[in-house]
Amino acid sequence: MTSDAQDRRLLDVLQEGFPISPQPYAELGERLGLSEADVLDRVKRLHATGRIRGIGPIFDLHRLGYVSTLCAAQVEPERLEQVADRINGFAEVTHNYQRDHAYNLWFTVIASSQERLEAIVMAIRNEPGVIEAASFPSEKTYKIRVRFDLSGGQ
Repeated sequence: MTSDAQDRRLLDVLQEGFPISPQPYAELGERLGLSEADVLDRVKRLHATGRIRGIGPIFDLHRLGYVSTLCAAQVEPERLEQVADRINGFAEVTHNYQRDHAYNLWFTVIASSQERLEAIVMAIRNEPGVIEAASFPSEKTYKIRVRFDLSGGQ
């Protein structure tokens, strides 16, 4: 299913910031000349077709007192799915992904303390099938603002 011009304008507006209000979809509709119901329908359809993965806030985790790290694990290929499932069992793991590399499973951990982060990484290192797991904590945060012009500046 292709997106029409209104869908592309909606996607542009969503990238600029989601309204913090009791009726955010009505507010978006006012900005776009659409009804609240139409905006909701479009967002649901765009989500169902994979054009929108999710709508949510981005927090500055360090200012909130959290710590994070990127991890790379070398996992026996026959145990990869099992280890990924165990990693997903930690609420502090935001996502993981497989790579075609000796370190074939990468994931990020965001924890409430350094001690909790280290406990999670150690638990993963001790998982059956994990040969090695390296932790790469960030030394400096770089934020790159990426915005896609989907409506051609309309």
